[in-house]
Amino acid sequence: MRRSLATKGQPKSSRSKLARAGRNGVILTALLIVPVLLVFGMEFIQRGTWESTWDWISGNRAVFLLNSVLTFLVFSLLYSLIGSLLPAVGVSTLLLMLVSMISYFKQKLIGEPFFPWDIFLNKESMNILPLVTNREALSRLGAVFGIVLLIFVLARWAPRLRPRPVTRLVLSLVSLFLLHSFGVQSPWTLKVLNAAGANEIVWNQGENYGTNGLSLAFTMNVKNTIVPKPPGYSEVSIAAMSENLHELAGASKANAASGVKPNVVFIMNEAFWDPTLLPGVTFSEDPLPTVHRLQRESTSGYLLSPQFGGGTSNVEFEVLTGQSMSFLPAGSVPYQQYISKPIASMASYFKEQGYRSAAIHSYEGWFWNREQVYKHMGFDSFLSKEGMVNPEYKGAFISDDEVSRSIIKEVEANEEPTFIYAVTMQNHGPYDDNRYGDAGISIEGSLSGDARNVLQTYAHGVRDADRSLQLLIDSFRKSKEPTVIVFYGDHLPMMGYDYDVYVQSDFIHTGRADQWSLEEQKRMHSVPFVVWSNTDLPKEEVPVLSNSFLSAYMLERLGLPMPAAWAFNAELSKKTPGLLRSLVVDSSQGLHTRVPPSAAEDVEKYRELQYDEMFGKQYLAKYMASHGLTRNDGPAPAEDSAYAASRRTAP
Repeated sequence: MRRSLATKGQPKSSRSKLARAGRNGVILTALLIVPVLLVFGMEFIQRGTWESTWDWISGNRAVFLLNSVLTFLVFSLLYSLIGSLLPAVGVSTLLLMLVSMISYFKQKLIGEPFFPWDIFLNKESMNILPLVTNREALSRLGAVFGIVLLIFVLARWAPRLRPRPVTRLVLSLVSLFLLHSFGVQSPWTLKVLNAAGANEIVWNQGENYGTNGLSLAFTMNVKNTIVPKPPGYSEVSIAAMSENLHELAGASKANAASGVKPNVVFIMNEAFWDPTLLPGVTFSEDPLPTVHRLQRESTSGYLLSPQFGGGTSNVEFEVLTGQSMSFLPAGSVPYQQYISKPIASMASYFKEQGYRSAAIHSYEGWFWNREQVYKHMGFDSFLSKEGMVNPEYKGAFISDDEVSRSIIKEVEANEEPTFIYAVTMQNHGPYDDNRYGDAGISIEGSLSGDARNVLQTYAHGVRDADRSLQLLIDSFRKSKEPTVIVFYGDHLPMMGYDYDVYVQSDFIHTGRADQWSLEEQKRMHSVPFVVWSNTDLPKEEVPVLSNSFLSAYMLERLGLPMPAAWAFNAELSKKTPGLLRSLVVDSSQGLHTRVPPSAAEDVEKYRELQYDEMFGKQYLAKYMASHGLTRNDGPAPAEDSAYAASRRTAP
């Protein structure tokens, strides 16, 4: 009997061992195969065809393997946290495929992939949803959710395949450690990257993601959430610059005109651009009669925007602070990431000159964290959508005319001269909504029906923008108060996937931004600006000027004294008037991918001054304080505790 029992027990033990080995084999196989399939799926979403995906894999095997390793670490981390194999597969698939689709549509719409810091955009990220509700987007979303749903259905009947508690703990800790090491690029991970032939292309993130793959490029960008200190930055280097900067500022004061201070109104009109620049397209009427007249009669030119199709707050950042996006990680958003303390701006400058500084924006005040950022910049008040009483709408957004009326009311309500920074919203994309109906400008040209409808809606919007500018001019022309208006767009409009309208009209030769010539890059980032005033300002044509130099340029034109840093900007703009991350325009309008040697030292000083103000020890501010000056070279401003109360209704 005992022998019989022993005989029966042996097969049971063997069966138990076989079952355990089989379960472990399934788990190990899943851990090895699932990440490879996930990388293939992510890259297929990015590249669009089986052929291009396979070409990338076969031509970059080591890089593909490295992407699979990173995806394995994410999958194993989720598996250790969830504790069940198939649900972990489902969650990993959902998470990584959604990230891939977000990156795909972001690239298609505005030419930028998905960055680590996009995770922190909070409610702003929901602003892209209206842009991705077409059939292509919905079919891709449906396919992903269908696959994930199938996985979870199968998980109801499949074995749980749970790892042991100790295994879960070890797996999670190892995965976290390795992901962190790759994210911060520890010395040993740099060796791995070099061995795999992975080269980070910081200056062209589209090419970076296309060459290195989504998982690897995203991971390499993690370290870019922290802005590195310039090699030459130190108290000694800033002190050495300080004397020269103080002299530049002193010369600016000596040359400044005295007398009446004009109202200064900056209007950044949403996606404002000149559609008549499109070749082979004609319009039934001039959509921009006011702007075209000012281009003939007044100071005008083109601003080199760091953005295309979106990222309005980054243009605000450059104009208001005089700082450059070219020194910050590609795709970063300073309003969200970096501005958490007072920073010198046009608002604080004009406030110290005896002005009232007011911000106006016809959208939600929380968007891009403007409520807090404007406070740090020194604005006395901020009128947003929430404070506008019964505003006029055009389509889904408050009209440009409503913003113009708000500007007029703000100036009339103030006894002191007023600085206003206004941002409109009416002509925000997408433009395939036929928001104006059939009325408006008709278009002729070699465009598809969809492209013509998009361009027609956009042209109607810029015509309204032009009329809103004329409304302001008519009002202030009658006023006895001297007033200067600076009107410009933040970026070119996003008109269709892969720059569809621009390609069809031969404005650019391809929808692949990484294949544009330098001239095409300049073209796709150049927005018109015009200046009107009821004072005697001389006319000047500006071929190109970076947004970060606009504040210094206008202070110089207005004969106002400039802060030290902006006096430096004014001098630098004469050497490199256009400064983007991968496009530099020199004084003779020559185009370069990098800063030419003749200007490299000055641009590096610009970088050091920006780092000092935003991330460093603020040595320049301390130097100025020791000379009885503020950052804006004026009397120290009083603490403004009434800012929150100034979030008011329209005056």
